[in-house]
Amino acid sequence: MKLTNTDFIPGYEIKEALGLVLGNTVRAKHLGKDIMAGFKNIVGGEIQEYTDLLADARKETLNRMVNEAKKLGADAVINVRFMTTQTMGGAAELLAYGTAVKLAKR
Repeated sequence: MKLTNTDFIPGYEIKEALGLVLGNTVRAKHLGKDIMAGFKNIVGGEIQEYTDLLADARKETLNRMVNEAKKLGADAVINVRFMTTQTMGGAAELLAYGTAVKLAKR
């Protein structure tokens, strides 16, 4: 499955647009990791616990989006975007979305 944040894939033409596909997950902070992150906030530097949390969330949202595209018979997802929003204190949703398409080699 090809994924791109552009509206085209070099060497291919879009044969058919199958529609919007998305994947999302809601993640909450872990209390123990949040305490460690609080210490990092005082002394500065990367908060690795949050970096890891967001990396896992991105991976999961992409997997869910790709699975939706596969169900439609897509070869690729174009215009892939991410969006995030806080759903409640200490929890956030990460959403990946794009357009599922069928491709033809040029």
